[in-house]
Amino acid sequence: MKDSFAAKVAAQGEDEHIRAILAEVARITHMGFVAVARVTEDRWIACQVSDEMEFGLKPGDELAIETTICREIRDCGQAIVIDHVDADPKWRSHPVPALYGFQSYASF
Repeated sequence: MKDSFAAKVAAQGEDEHIRAILAEVARITHMGFVAVARVTEDRWIACQVSDEMEFGLKPGDELAIETTICREIRDCGQAIVIDHVDADPKWRSHPVPALYGFQSYASF
């Protein structure tokens, strides 16, 4: 963990109800990675994760904010849902799906 703020975020996610919700979202959507993250202007910190695809992030781990779509969500204030990146003209050439190799995405 990077620092005490990341540790605090991870501690906030240490909740059986959050884990159960993430597991259910993963089951319903068939997504291999589901997370609740604390997103600030300059940080993306995993609060809790369901990681069936072994992406490797654990609570308290961070992604560089500029490598996330969450940064764009903070800027526009709207949910982003991508059913299939390769079939979506707006997202197929976006650098974030290419970086992480995902084909579907939802964030609120």
